[in-house]
Amino acid sequence: MSYENFSLIPVILSGGSGSRLWPVSRKSFPKQFWPLLSTKTLLQETILRGIAGGTTRPIIVCNVDHRFIIAEQLRAVGEDRACILLEPEGRNSAPAISAAAFLIAEENPEAVMWIMAADAAIQDEKALLKDLKVAVQTAMAGYIVTFGIKPTRPETGYGYIQCGVPLGGTDGVYCVDQFLEKPDINRAMELVQNERNLWNSGMFVVKARVLLEEIARFEPKVYACVKEAVAYRSSDMDFERLAEEPFKQSPNISIDYAVAERTRLAAVVLGTFGWSDVGSWDALWELMSKDAHGNVVSGDDIFLERAHHCYVHAENCVTTLLGVKNLIVVVTNDAVMVAQRECAQSVKTMVARLIKEGRPEAKQHNKIYRPWGFYECLIRGDRFQVKRIVVKPGQRLSLQKHFHRAEHWVVVEGTALVTRETEQIMVRENESVYLPLGTLHRLENPGRLPLTLIEVQSGSYLGEDDIIRVEDDYNSNF
Repeated sequence: MSYENFSLIPVILSGGSGSRLWPVSRKSFPKQFWPLLSTKTLLQETILRGIAGGTTRPIIVCNVDHRFIIAEQLRAVGEDRACILLEPEGRNSAPAISAAAFLIAEENPEAVMWIMAADAAIQDEKALLKDLKVAVQTAMAGYIVTFGIKPTRPETGYGYIQCGVPLGGTDGVYCVDQFLEKPDINRAMELVQNERNLWNSGMFVVKARVLLEEIARFEPKVYACVKEAVAYRSSDMDFERLAEEPFKQSPNISIDYAVAERTRLAAVVLGTFGWSDVGSWDALWELMSKDAHGNVVSGDDIFLERAHHCYVHAENCVTTLLGVKNLIVVVTNDAVMVAQRECAQSVKTMVARLIKEGRPEAKQHNKIYRPWGFYECLIRGDRFQVKRIVVKPGQRLSLQKHFHRAEHWVVVEGTALVTRETEQIMVRENESVYLPLGTLHRLENPGRLPLTLIEVQSGSYLGEDDIIRVEDDYNSNF
């Protein structure tokens, strides 16, 4: 797709937590970073899709805490051109999209934005590019274009779009009569009976200038705050950081409420490409290949007997199902979730309960990813904790010390360069080093292979906040 003096810029929003896919998707590592449908993650599939349809480098708007995960996943698929725009705080989709629009408008306000979530699934990418061309032509005429998907079932997890009259004589393009909120099951059953009602895909195609004009008209405070946040942004390594204070002052509002439901410029293209927001375990069951009994399994150690129409995901654990139907069973290292498939949309209710109870498993995985690698807790007691730490080649942790714990490191794979006060110690496989309480220390991997070590912590307090960082390569408390 190319036009003279034309720019189509993919804008990918990566801010959700995907709580309906708990316990795999959590705030610390949400669903877009997992390979749920193929060997690539949802984010990687989206960025490659954006590159295929766009004419210039994509923009990814994301949570500041996820920036290194995103950068690493982009590098893994050979994409190093993307602009990664960091939100200091999540303020919903209207401020995020506005930030991208202001950034684009600095160079070309007439450029067309292709706005999409990082965590959707597309079944027919050739059809998507065909429909995208229609959407771009409509957007270049000054419309705010979304894609509507013909419903295949009553769905309570999606919003709906009601089509109006055809727009401009182009096949498959309509004015929008109204946007409809996510319905209950009875209302959803009514909506799918009317062929004018389509699922709202949440994708938009619009000129940067047009989007900003509508934001200024309907949400002037969003416009003013985000404009200032973009104007005073700063560059940090491979990232662009929005100015913190003005962005935090922006109203927390979605693009649907801010613009789509209020503008007179809304148009909808009838999408023919097969779309899902992968918003629940039941949606994954619908999308994936099934065995002869209608089951979907994800994992190597899953055994089914007389099980029918179930979805089973298991990590590092033998999981068996016997004589059951229509179940969702998800097993991770630190949580198990069992539900009827018909209750898939209610998983977020259980997550909210876990949050209320103060359970860390609601938001955080046992395996914590950092720009230098990851760590995971193996055993935890009253005054001790055992972790596995993996450091990528050439990376190092911050120079730090602890007031309440001592640490003992045992290298099991690779070679570690350990700073201990004024010493530098090379620690190889099957060797160890002791770090007394209060000792200034740093861990580094000088080799070409990943470094793996076992860390034994002991002391009166073992919380992650018992760290005084003296130097930090990542400027990020890692």
